[in-house]
Amino acid sequence: MVDDVGRSSTRLSQAADALTDADVLAPSGLTQWTRGHVLAHVAHSADAYVRLLRSARTDHRAAGPAADAAALTRAVEEGAALPAAELAGQVRSSLERFAQEARSMSTQAWDGMVTAMAGWRHPAWYTLRRCLRELETHHVDLNADYRTADWPTAYVAWALEETLAALKARSFPLASVHATDLGRAWDMGGDGTAISAPGHVLLGWLSGRSTTHGLVSDDPPTALPIPPAWPQPPFPGWGRDR
Repeated sequence: MVDDVGRSSTRLSQAADALTDADVLAPSGLTQWTRGHVLAHVAHSADAYVRLLRSARTDHRAAGPAADAAALTRAVEEGAALPAAELAGQVRSSLERFAQEARSMSTQAWDGMVTAMAGWRHPAWYTLRRCLRELETHHVDLNADYRTADWPTAYVAWALEETLAALKARSFPLASVHATDLGRAWDMGGDGTAISAPGHVLLGWLSGRSTTHGLVSDDPPTALPIPPAWPQPPFPGWGRDR
């Protein structure tokens, strides 16, 4: 997965390098965020993941979630106003630091527990999944010709599996989900409708990155449930720190 993160980092960095100063000030796919906000968020999130890995290596916890979240918000606002070249450089440098830190982790360190900003805990190895999800999702948010259909199949497979497990645990009202291109189906145990679509369409809808277009269901699109904020902590997960 370190290699998967590396390939995803390269794709996003190349997209960032192609943006002009005017481009980074243009709207992204996220409400009230410019492309500059998206890139700044990715850069500073990667730095946060570096701190988590170092925490696992030294058996010390990272700074408290509240302080980290506030600092990230400030850093994103400041970074969003930077010139395109400087911002792209920050993205590349942050992702390179994360890759270097990940490649220096021992097997024992990967099993060390760290705490997400939201307070839930996970092994350090799960930081790789979080980083990959961040990269692939925000590359789409960048609104620069990268779509859910461009997501790697392996990423879609595990992210969809994890998302549906979390939604089922929260009684999300679906009866079943079928990823037509992955050959996978999930019994959601609910009284709602059954839906089917290619995996990237399903994940795009559940993550708020695309509409109901492409979903096949017995119910009209307007009758489908609204997915909750994404991502949810993994289920069953590893508990909370507070």
